[in-house]
Amino acid sequence: METKDMMMTSMSTMDKGENGGEKCKEREEVEGQEEEAQQENGRLVLADGLGDRGPKSLTSGSGPQVSNGYTTATPQSPREGSAPGTAAGAASGPTGGTGLTGPLGGLRTLVVQQTSLERPRETWSKKMDFLLSVIGYAVDLGNVWRFPYICYQNGGGAFLLPYLLMAVFGGVPLFYMELALGQFHRSGCISIWKHICPIFKGIGFAICIIALYIAFYYNTIMAWALYYLLSSFRPTLPWTTCTNSWNTANCNRYLSSDRNVSWSNSSTSPAEEFYTRHVLQVHLSPGLHQLGSISWQLALCLLFIFTIVYFSIWKGVKTSGKVVWVTATFPYLVLLVLLIRGATLPGAWRGVVFYLKPDWEKLLSTTVWIDAAAQIFFSLGPGFGVLLAFASYNPFHNNCYKDALVTSSVNCLTSFLSGFVIFTVLGYMAEMRKQNVDDVAKDAGPSLLFIIYAEAIANMPAATFFAIIFFLMIIMLGLDSTFAGLEGVITAMLDEFPHVLAKRREWFVLGLVCVCYLGALSTLTYGGAFVVKLFEEYATGPAVITVVLLEVIAVSWFYGTNRFCNDVQVMLGFYPGVFWRVCWVAICPCFLLFIIISFLAFPPEVKLFHYHYPSWTTVLGYCIGVSSFICVPAYMVFHLLNAKGPFKQRLLKSITPQPSNDNHRDLFVTNAI
Repeated sequence: METKDMMMTSMSTMDKGENGGEKCKEREEVEGQEEEAQQENGRLVLADGLGDRGPKSLTSGSGPQVSNGYTTATPQSPREGSAPGTAAGAASGPTGGTGLTGPLGGLRTLVVQQTSLERPRETWSKKMDFLLSVIGYAVDLGNVWRFPYICYQNGGGAFLLPYLLMAVFGGVPLFYMELALGQFHRSGCISIWKHICPIFKGIGFAICIIALYIAFYYNTIMAWALYYLLSSFRPTLPWTTCTNSWNTANCNRYLSSDRNVSWSNSSTSPAEEFYTRHVLQVHLSPGLHQLGSISWQLALCLLFIFTIVYFSIWKGVKTSGKVVWVTATFPYLVLLVLLIRGATLPGAWRGVVFYLKPDWEKLLSTTVWIDAAAQIFFSLGPGFGVLLAFASYNPFHNNCYKDALVTSSVNCLTSFLSGFVIFTVLGYMAEMRKQNVDDVAKDAGPSLLFIIYAEAIANMPAATFFAIIFFLMIIMLGLDSTFAGLEGVITAMLDEFPHVLAKRREWFVLGLVCVCYLGALSTLTYGGAFVVKLFEEYATGPAVITVVLLEVIAVSWFYGTNRFCNDVQVMLGFYPGVFWRVCWVAICPCFLLFIIISFLAFPPEVKLFHYHYPSWTTVLGYCIGVSSFICVPAYMVFHLLNAKGPFKQRLLKSITPQPSNDNHRDLFVTNAI
């Protein structure tokens, strides 16, 4: 009997030893599961008496729910992992363990909440990467050529009043709204709508088509600048002489040393003939009905531009965020150099006076206010899907309110600074030709850069150096905007079709760039400049303004301003003020509606050089514009037809935001310890 008791005691001791070893082994496995769960974006929750309370007790008392399913007491983005103060953090003991060895006899159950099995969303390496990308997107070629021209055309210094009013009450609130939406929902311009108002999802597809249209013509302007840049690497700039094969009898070589040359209304400068007859070769095309052949020189230049674009964005914001450190900062250095050089030229003061002299009577004209609203809208660039995409890669608690104020202020100040850079040179040209500044500044758009400014550079000492840095600046200003525009499309498509495209980003970007290049071939023909002007006037302007109007209505009226402001409060820690709420609900829609009505009431007279666009081109332009906007009503019909139930139920469901996918957390309960 004693022998049997001793054997049983020995076996019990061995069992305890084995059980202790198994518990230690199990604890190690649990700790390993904890680390693995955190790596897979999971969260560990420790619950006592789970069998009694049920899963709902895990979320009870965790604070009010917000629209994307997160609570104010938990990490706002599950992709950011567990934050201090969560249940997982509370479960950790003072020694750094997992807290699984509770009081003797206490039953504790480990619950792994697996928030997402997807890879974490890519984020910016640094905050400055994001800021420079947004600034590079907002500050584009339009700041250099469009703002100065519109400013002097609409009353000089008096134009700054409607410009600032439109910025404060229209542009900046829209800018802020898009950054907040993108950062909160962490989605591109297509998939974000299921969290806002599903029936408006067609807005995202329309934005992507508009971005493609922009890529078709915008990059061609950079190809022109690249052609100029390559032509600048020679002792004598080719647009300074009239002895070239492309020059005509009307060409006048008008340098600062040629005081005896008379300038008449029929005279053309070497710079004008270099641009129109050599680079564009528009004299070989009678108009849009006969574009002519493709210029192989420009085709190669555009191919090089798109090659740079591809290798800058193919890996995502990690690579493009580094490229913008050069492309977004270099233009400011060049603008500063050109401003100092222009201020020292004879006659520069004439240009500055012409630029800033206020004509207060022009404020009574509706055209001035229309131009101010359109300029600030297209300058800041809401509605192109770019701000949504860029902000979606931010940390959830990033202060996007401050970012909106800083980047929009930098954009407006850059436009103002560019005016001095341009008009000091125009005053110098007027002094040389003994003409008025308004006669010299009659060209707008790209002609202002490629004719007037190119000619002024040719007359400066060290002309080759200034030509190289100037056209390099033009290319970099354009590259930033192209990076941003295509990234908006890429983010939208990858978020909408993650299972197909997420692991094939490089191939998708390559296909997108090829489509953009093929679409741009019509702009490389002899009549390509006419196509660029057509796209610029009709394909993007009215369509994108209408899309943004619907976006504001969907967010402010359907999603609800109060709900949106609650989202901002959860994200930033403060509730947007009355000014922002009034702007989003009433002022911004009126601001956009004003631009649309004015465009329809006063359609622009499209003219380029000596070519007046015929009436059929207006119809063609509107058709191109409608081809993108048609996605909005088409998707509404598609969504309602595919929904189930009575029509009223379908309609109600189509305007009800869907909870974020991150809310569907799977619970894995381990064996009780």
